[in-house]
Order: sequence, then C-alpha cells, then structure tokens
Amino acid sequence: MRILFMGTPDIAAACLGRLLDDGKEVVAVLSQPDKPKGRGYTLTPPPVKVLAQEHGIPVYQPDTLKGDAFAELLAEIDPELIAVVAYGKILPKNVIDYPKYGCINVHASLLPKYRGAAPMQRAIMDGESETGVTIMYMDEGLDTGDMLFAESFPIGQKDNFETVHDKTAEMGARMLSYAIDKIESGDVTRTPQDSSLATYASKIEKEECLIDFNRTASELDCFIRGLSPIPLAYALTKEGKKLKIVSAEVSDSCGNVGEVLECDDKGEGRIVVGCREGSIAITSVLPEGKGRMRASDFIRGRKIAKGDVFNA
Repeated sequence: MRILFMGTPDIAAACLGRLLDDGKEVVAVLSQPDKPKGRGYTLTPPPVKVLAQEHGIPVYQPDTLKGDAFAELLAEIDPELIAVVAYGKILPKNVIDYPKYGCINVHASLLPKYRGAAPMQRAIMDGESETGVTIMYMDEGLDTGDMLFAESFPIGQKDNFETVHDKTAEMGARMLSYAIDKIESGDVTRTPQDSSLATYASKIEKEECLIDFNRTASELDCFIRGLSPIPLAYALTKEGKKLKIVSAEVSDSCGNVGEVLECDDKGEGRIVVGCREGSIAITSVLPEGKGRMRASDFIRGRKIAKGDVFNA
C-alpha cells in the first residue's frame, strides 16, 4: 500500500520510524518548512524531514495544500493511504478524499475529548487521571472523523508534558502501524464520535502560562506539569521579571496567596509559595536570561527571599 506520510515534530518522527521499521511502503513525506531556531536563528529542518531523508524518502514542504500545484503533486505521488501525525495544517477536502484507503490521523487523546492542538498538555493541566491515543479517519472537521482504534494509559502524579508525550509517541506509533495493517486487510470498523461529549484543547498561548496562586496547590501542580518542559508556567518576581517554573510539588504549608513562605537551599531546594489551598514547593526554575537551575541555586543567588510576593 502506497503511503503518503504527513507530519512534522518528534511525535510524528516516532510514528514514521515505526512504519519504516515495520516495512511499510512510505513513498513520500510532507512536512512543515524549515524554521530558524536558537540564538543564531539557524534554519533547522523538522524531525520528520531529517528521518525521511536518512531513509532516502522524497520530502515535500509546501506552503499550502490548496490550489492546482499541490493537486498535481498529490496525483504524482498517487498515495493509496495518507497517514497524518501532527502535520500542522488543515487538509482540504480534495486531499482527504484522494486516497483509495482514506486519510487517517493519530490523535493524542481519547476522542471525542480534547479535540484540537494541545490535547496532551490540556489533559495534564486539567488533572485528568488518564489519556491515550485515537486512530481516526479524517474529515473536514477538527478531529471529528470516525474512530478506528483507541488505547489509554494513566497519567501519574509525576508525569509532565514530556513524559506523556513520550508515552503517547510510543503508543501512537505502534497503533498506527497496526491500523494500517487492518485497513489493508479490510478488517476495520468505523465508530462515529459522540460530539455531545467533545471538549476542545486549544493551542497553549504565552499569556495563559502565568501562574494564578489563587488556585489550589493541587491545581497548580497539574498546571505546572502540563507546561513542563515547554513552554513552562511562570510567575513574576518582585522586580517584575519572569521566573519560569520547571518543576514543583504540592506542599502542606499554609500562608498568604503568592507569598514565599519558605526558602530551603539544601539539596535541590524548595521555594514554598502560598496558594488558595495549601502551597506549592518550586524545585527547579528558569530565570530570565539564565539557564535552568535548582531552586537551591536560585535561592543562594539571593534572587528570592522569604516574604517576597509573586505577581504583586
């Protein structure tokens, strides 16, 4: 079965790698254009492009999937199946309808919950006890197509976006390869989504990463883990500078909302901050203009002290 693979970031590369390891016939890859990264703004190819080129697979990075130019390219590739994983563009109807076996997508949630751009982050931030992967047929809606397969896994109390991402990538890669085998053999059942149960996982915006200490410690623990290691939740110091929070844990101490209740510079260190209920103990941070560091190192740098108030 001639497969056109469409994807861009690491999770997509994991899925593409599994298809290649399993001997699937990936005839071409579509990915987002190279983007400048780092302080030198070096033009950097996405992970999917790098992997495809290592295996000698043709890579295309069109600015748009609309119009005659891409329609001609699609006809030239002539895929029997399109597999999509975090590609980053909405697919037009003519693209979705082109392949004989349809267009399938690996979505990082248990649909119909968490449709949209940031399902892994939102599930953690909302305090969900589990998440998972859904393999679905694509239609013109936003993650609204019929489902083929779904699997779940628990979200642990120490899981953050990185660990959930890695578990999702492994599960999604395995499920995609399995789904392709089943589609090719005709052994699949389409299950329509119940849209009345749908929720939406919107893209993470910078302004919403500001920590609100008027929330409970448990809520903030989920919030911080869902945004770590990227883009990171943050608070504003007494000087008005952003202090990004890499890791934290719930603490039993009580005190004024947003006030630093304790600065412990032993070992990893703890900066304990009062919340609406309980407190949050910050254990590692990313200060403005600095690298990531333990809370103890930040405390010893005399950048924070007991009695300081965040977001004042």
